[in-house]
Amino acid sequence: MMLYDPFHVVQTKYLFLTGKGGVGKTSVACATAVALVDAGKKVLLISTDPASNLQDVFSMELTNKATPIAAVPNLAVANLDPVQAAAEYRESVIGPYRGLLPEAALRNMEEQLSGSCTVEIAAFNEFTNFLTDEAVACGYDHIIFDTAPTGHTLRMLQLPSAWSQFIQKSKHGASCLGQLSGLESRKELYKQAVQTLADGDKTTMLLVACPDALPLKEAARASKELAALGIANQQLIVNGLLASWDDDATKTLYEKQQAALKAMPEAIANLPRFQIPLRTYNITGLDHVRALLKGEVKEAATELTLERVQPLQAVIDDLEAHQRKVIFTMGKGGVGKTTVAAAIALGLARRGHRVHLTTTDLAVHLQYVVSQTDNLTLSHIDEGEELKKYQDEVLSQAKANGLGPSDLAYIEEDLRSPCTQEIAVFHAFADIVEDADDQIVVIDTAPTGHTLLLLESTESYDREIRRTHGSTPPSVQHLLPRLKGDETEVVIVTLPEATPVYEALRLEADLKRTKLRSKWWVINKSFYQARTTSPLLKAKASHEIAWINKVDDHTQGHTALIAWRPDEVRGEVLGKL
Repeated sequence: MMLYDPFHVVQTKYLFLTGKGGVGKTSVACATAVALVDAGKKVLLISTDPASNLQDVFSMELTNKATPIAAVPNLAVANLDPVQAAAEYRESVIGPYRGLLPEAALRNMEEQLSGSCTVEIAAFNEFTNFLTDEAVACGYDHIIFDTAPTGHTLRMLQLPSAWSQFIQKSKHGASCLGQLSGLESRKELYKQAVQTLADGDKTTMLLVACPDALPLKEAARASKELAALGIANQQLIVNGLLASWDDDATKTLYEKQQAALKAMPEAIANLPRFQIPLRTYNITGLDHVRALLKGEVKEAATELTLERVQPLQAVIDDLEAHQRKVIFTMGKGGVGKTTVAAAIALGLARRGHRVHLTTTDLAVHLQYVVSQTDNLTLSHIDEGEELKKYQDEVLSQAKANGLGPSDLAYIEEDLRSPCTQEIAVFHAFADIVEDADDQIVVIDTAPTGHTLLLLESTESYDREIRRTHGSTPPSVQHLLPRLKGDETEVVIVTLPEATPVYEALRLEADLKRTKLRSKWWVINKSFYQARTTSPLLKAKASHEIAWINKVDDHTQGHTALIAWRPDEVRGEVLGKL
């Protein structure tokens, strides 16, 4: 696998980077932009990532307008805020209906337009301006977009019914419908943008992944979705590859990475592939940006400000003391939610409580992680099966309401959204909790606050408008108020790195809208806590300290730290976290 060299890899005017959160998209995008400028090119870098740290990277305030970077002549950077764009877009759709529709209907519309799909659509709305502006195209040799739209978003943009008014379509009960309702006037611009994306002479799609199973799986999914839309000019960058080892821990990590690469999904196995070695430092400041593709840099050590590092047992003590009956672990993919959920469940079971642990993670066989005992029962919710069941139910209802083929096509696409998947799974969660009043239920992969509010607003909308009567099952109706009571708590799981922490903060804000209790954060896979002897990992550990301090300060001391381990965390190891 060759080292990534942007000057040789990037041959098109437009470059899009996509990949799972935390894989280093922004770092790679910045390093690519600076390398191309250093090679004599004029470059515009645009980020649509809500967790973007571009301002930290370039040590200056950035806006949604192209801002020249004085220290890098011929580089301009725009930092789009899709969350703000989504808020403005949401109001542009709902505003005309205020005073005309009942409050319950307006709340339903607001929640429909509050999810991740809307944020992505709003981001696409913003960067379409850059993608279709001839003056911008003429002004730069390369235009780089940090974070590409997903295949789901692009398919929705191509569907005719997507341009209908939300209120006319809301009667079928799907999850994220209506996010495109205010974009009629831009239909032709979107068509042009999608055509540019699919033109291999104009656009390259860089799939960024870490040498780990989940990010590679996510890259493969994105690759297949984009290829199905004719976006075939794809390349793969494997970021954070360990080239050698210097102790047992790094040897185990090296072997784990190599095994993940060997088992790479077929969809991306034959793509042009490039690597960036594992670096110890955070990508902030131009020195670090340039060094990412060249080598290591030395930094001054940062001191830890924690008064004391608490283990996961402190979280379990608190959950038991406050008699929590429904416990969610929440966080982005790859942070270790399943491990933390299993450790909490085992800890409570060993204290004599009857516990039911359930997960939706297909990559994890719970029996492999933790053993079932007299006090601990395990279950697995098949996400695909639950989604299919829910999709069939909604489509059947839509057909019964007399909707035509084009409307049904849009609904089918809407039902592929992340929100729909969460709602389908939540129905299954609700059934488990309904049947387990005498147990503690620990749930890995919790629904977001948006999903819960969407279910809640849909229920209230049902009662007032009577269009989707019966679409919210009794178990969900019972669970929604229960989640806001004293029985329920969410444990937020993150990593001691920029993107997972920023994403966890957004999840927490989502929960606060829901009024769901979240007291504890668990920082997982900490090299600092591991007390490693490897010079490479010790250097990485020093860069975690700022993020551990940030989380501990944010939670007012309700932070637990779990050490990184080179081996699999399962069985008796769970009791020692």
